[in-house]
Amino acid sequence: MPLNLTSKPFLVAYVTCGDPNLAASKDIILSAIAAGAAVVELGVPFSDPVADGPVIQRASERALASRTTLSDVLRLAGEVRKAESRAGLIIFSYYNPVLRYGLDRFCDDARAAGVDGALITDLTVEEAGDYIAAMRKRDLATIFLAAPTSTDARLKAIAAASRGFVYAVSRTGVTGTQQKLAEDAGVLVRRIKKFTKLPVAVGFGISNPEQFQAAGKFADGVVVGSAIVQTIEKNAASGRAAQAVGEFIRGLKKHSAQQKQSAVRTQHSAK
Repeated sequence: MPLNLTSKPFLVAYVTCGDPNLAASKDIILSAIAAGAAVVELGVPFSDPVADGPVIQRASERALASRTTLSDVLRLAGEVRKAESRAGLIIFSYYNPVLRYGLDRFCDDARAAGVDGALITDLTVEEAGDYIAAMRKRDLATIFLAAPTSTDARLKAIAAASRGFVYAVSRTGVTGTQQKLAEDAGVLVRRIKKFTKLPVAVGFGISNPEQFQAAGKFADGVVVGSAIVQTIEKNAASGRAAQAVGEFIRGLKKHSAQQKQSAVRTQHSAK
């Protein structure tokens, strides 16, 4: 199923599957979609992360403690897809679990589950030939990360290898909420757009309505991860995680919609 990314800015929501447990993750994901997430990144917990900040690291530790595996995440994806057809579902993983699972088996099972694609965080385009071929064979989107430090030549290669959308990393470092949006995020998005007509989504550190609205001015989509995982962490014990995530996402989307309406009213009054 091709990703439907026509709304702008579309919201990409990240969830660590298995945190606090798989049943709760399903409720959280469905709540996120109902609240307006266009894409959900289904995070596969991993013991040795490179790019994950402390919030997502803790979530992975909790998910691993409950023995969540890639197989479990794919099964969860299938359950979500049966219940909800509107949003895109992306497996978000490091490459080690995929290799251990088996690349062809992973692609076959992802396709069967109704997954739309994958983002393998530590797989570079230079080493992704077998992965891209296997994914293309099953019509699965290959989403790659583009960093502010990437050269134009590398951005061109990333754009050529990507399907679905390109993920623009707003800053160097690890994931985590930030007080303000990195200034070079807009520059990176404009650089990527020189090489592709795919939508570009910006992420890493976006955590509040103001940042969501600001990023939406120059990017096609906005990725929110740590802020959602932190919301789950704070509300899991009370059983309100799914509800809290829905409220958080509606707050992001409502603020953005209000800003658009205000801009339209200003334009009309100026005529």
